[in-house]
Parts: sequence; structure tokens; C-alpha cells
Amino acid sequence: MRGNRPKRRTTALGSAGVLVTATLMAGAAAAPTASASAGHGQDREARGAAIAAERAAKAGIDWQDCPADWGLAKPIQCGWVSVPLDYAHPYGKQLKLAVDRIGSTGTKEERQGALVYNPGGPGGSGMRFPTRVTNKNPIWANAAKAYDFVGFDPRGVGHSAPISCIDPQEFVKAPKMDPVPDSEADKTAQRKLAREYAEGCAERTGKAMLQQMTTPNTVRDLDVIRAALGEKKLNYLGVSYGTYIGAVYGTMFPGHLRRMIVDSVVNPSRDKIWYQANLDQDVAFEGRWKDWEDWVAANDAAFHLGTTRDAVQAKWLQLRATAKKSPIGGVVGPAELISFFQSAPYYDSSWVPIATVFSKYVAGDTQALIDAAAPDMSDTAGNISAENGNAVYTAVECTDAKWPTSWKKWDRDNTALNKDYPFMTWANAWMNLPCATWPVKQQTPVNVKTHKGLPPVMIVQSTNDAATPYDGAVELHHRFKGSRLITEKDAGSHGVTGLLNPCINQRVDSYLLTGRLDGADVTCTPHATPKP
Repeated sequence: MRGNRPKRRTTALGSAGVLVTATLMAGAAAAPTASASAGHGQDREARGAAIAAERAAKAGIDWQDCPADWGLAKPIQCGWVSVPLDYAHPYGKQLKLAVDRIGSTGTKEERQGALVYNPGGPGGSGMRFPTRVTNKNPIWANAAKAYDFVGFDPRGVGHSAPISCIDPQEFVKAPKMDPVPDSEADKTAQRKLAREYAEGCAERTGKAMLQQMTTPNTVRDLDVIRAALGEKKLNYLGVSYGTYIGAVYGTMFPGHLRRMIVDSVVNPSRDKIWYQANLDQDVAFEGRWKDWEDWVAANDAAFHLGTTRDAVQAKWLQLRATAKKSPIGGVVGPAELISFFQSAPYYDSSWVPIATVFSKYVAGDTQALIDAAAPDMSDTAGNISAENGNAVYTAVECTDAKWPTSWKKWDRDNTALNKDYPFMTWANAWMNLPCATWPVKQQTPVNVKTHKGLPPVMIVQSTNDAATPYDGAVELHHRFKGSRLITEKDAGSHGVTGLLNPCINQRVDSYLLTGRLDGADVTCTPHATPKP
């Protein structure tokens, strides 16, 4: 479910981008007990996680200046944490996970430990998190006084034993097939691409690694990072797919959690992970796409794309048809258009830039659209990153849970959805179809629920979120006793805690600084709508 899913293949989940001190806390120990996760019938993995955490607590992290090509300037520091590839064999092959941090900005007395962050994906890197301090982001200034800000690349991502499923230049090459099929032959061709992609994951990454690319393993890794930081208990901020990591962590390691904020929530129900979650997303994307079209129409003086939603939609369909007949600039077809335009229903911060590019195109400037939507074949580092993010997305979702293997089911479900929700449905289907022929054993998702020791959790969600529909927040709220749900009503940007909304920002600060939550759930008015 992408939340903050890396761009391209034709993606379907926007990138995360809109998306600490060396002193250990007094008494910070870290060897957890195995019992926290043993309730899942995974006793060997639970014991392996405890062994790995104990080892990490003793080793700590050797913080150094970050490598120059990581783009993380001083005073941010980088280091490594070793985790087992397979927690059932804790003394077997190890993976090195990249972590970074910036020390808290307040006094020694104000410091409350480390705040660890995950932005989503699966496949997103958290390594930019400390830049919220170096960039002096005012929303996070109060939390930064109390916490070291810690980011990490999850297993398989970025600098942490990165995986791959296809040559990166091939991955970004354009134009791709129109995701919306015109014929059975189109469907057959897409099915072949999906099967080849799954085979490529096995060939380029290896089945041993693919088998261990799961959310529960990322959660165990997170607990090892907690231990390596010298933290007795974890403070955690997860956005998008990062909320599912948080939900599973709270289930497997409830006694190791101090404070947790989950923002834009993946529905943790086993019935949703992951096939149904992606179908639900298609419905939500259509709704938010219409919200954007309404806004464009209301701002016709700036964009000249029509004064009604229907008029804007007609221009979109015309653009799509033009690109299908002959890709714009030879490279921007319907697949590339969806990959670019999907950021509008994802993030409000994309509303103005996307409408501006669309407006320029309609006025006769095609270059702006080509520059925005076509791949940059010269950006080899960016293309490697995009391919890696997509590989991790696919590997985690496909390995986490059992997916339908019957093409008839995929075809029936997506054909029906596409009738009413055409914006994302088929693009999303093809992105996930490798899971139907996945080459390693698929797992059963963790049953997310409250266990003894779970502290009160803060849940933040906008009602019109496209990537993680609102029902997911309600579901997690029911499952985590003592949690509080903060709803941003009539808003739909994905990732709420990073936006300026005092009703939310003040509560996030209060919770992180004092541990206090409101006595009841809270509804906030929406943050400001973008202005052209």
C-alpha cells in the first residue's frame, strides 16, 4: 500500500518527499525479552530478535560524519547497525542497516531520548529526517529540543543491503504501455511484464533475501536499532506504510514502546493486507482526484482549464488521448501522465505545480510537461533509487501476505472498479500483479492488537486521504486500546503531521513532550488550501 511510495514504473504511490547525541540515556539498556513477540508462534524469531538486540546494545553505534555522497552534512552523523538476515538464525548472515541522527537542540535536562522515523513505502528512506532540524523546520522545533532525530534505511532500501528487480535504466525507460487495457492482448502483455518482474526480483536479489523482506522483520530491525541507540523504550513516528510498521511493532513489542505517533494509517486488518488495501486505494484516489479538479475549476482565473470539474476532467481525458495516440515528446504517454498527475491526489503541495504544468500544456507549452513527466535517463543515481524503492515495495507487499493467484479474480475485480474509479485502478493493478506469481513463500500478516504494556498511541489522519483511506485509522484506533484519533476533517493530504495546522501541531508537541493525549478523540478543521 503505498504510502509514500517511490516514484515510477508507473508508480502509484508518490514519493515521500513532501515526504543523536552520543550520550546514552541513563540506565538505557537494551536487552529485551523474547516474550514480547513470542505470542505469534514465531518463537525462534522472537529469541533471535532478543539476541540481536542484546548484541546491538553492547555494540552501540559508531557515529561518524556521513559519507559525502549521501547529501547529509554535519552536524548530522551516520552509522551502521547489524541485524540478522533471518531472525530464526541470529548468528547467521548479517545485514548492515544505515542509520543517521542529529542531537537534540535543547538542554541536557530537556532531552528525552531518540525519536525514530519511517516515512512509508514500503521502500521509503528515513535518512532525511534529521534535516528537519538543520533546515530549521518550525513545526518540529519544539520536538527537536527534546529528541535526537533518528532516520534509517530499512532492510533492502538505499544503503541497507539494497535489492533490485530490473535494470534501473530499463525500469524508468519511457513510454510504457497504457495501463488501461484496450483488449485481451493488452492484458496478456501486462501479465507477461508482471511475471517477468517477479522473476527478475528472484534473479537479481536472490530468494534467500526476498523471503526475509517482510514487515515483521523490519519491525525486529527497528527494535534492534532501538537497542543500538541505547534506548530502553522506543519513541517512533511513522507515516503511511510507516504506520503499519508502527502497528506491528506495537503488537510484537508493546513493552518496548514509550511514545508512538502514526500518521495517515494503513488499515492493519489481515483482510486488507495487501490485496484489498490496494483496491480500496483506487476508490480513495478517485475521490481526491475530483477534489483537485474542483479546486482547479475554482481557480480558473489562474489556470484556464475550465470552471467546472467536468470541464477540467474533459481536458484531462483529451490530454490522455493525445498522449496515447502519440506520446508527447516521444516519451510521455498515459502511463507517464498518471505517474506525474497522481501526486495531485497524494499531496496538496503538488496542487499548484501540477495545475501549472497542465495549464502551460493546454496553452501550447508542451516542454514543461515533458520536463515534469518524462524520466531523466542521465540521472543514473536517481533511477537506481527509484528502481530500488519499487523493488522493496513489491518485495514487502508480495512476501507479507498471500495474494490471489487467479488472473480471473484480478481481472474481474479491477474491471469492475475501473468503471467508476478509472484514475488509478489499472495502473495500481499492474504494479501489484507480480504478487500473483511471487517466487517465494508468502506469509500470514500479524494480527494487530493490544497486548500488555502498550502505551497510549496518537493516530492522525485526514478524512479524504487517497493513499491510506480514513477507515484504516479508525480500524487501528479500535485495535489499540487507549489510543486517540485526531481527524483532520475535509482535508486529504497524505502525511498530516508535516503540515501547518496548529490544532494538530500543538497536540503532537504536547504528546511528544509530556506524553499527554486528549481525554477524547479530536476533530480539527483542515489546513489551508493551496493558493495559485
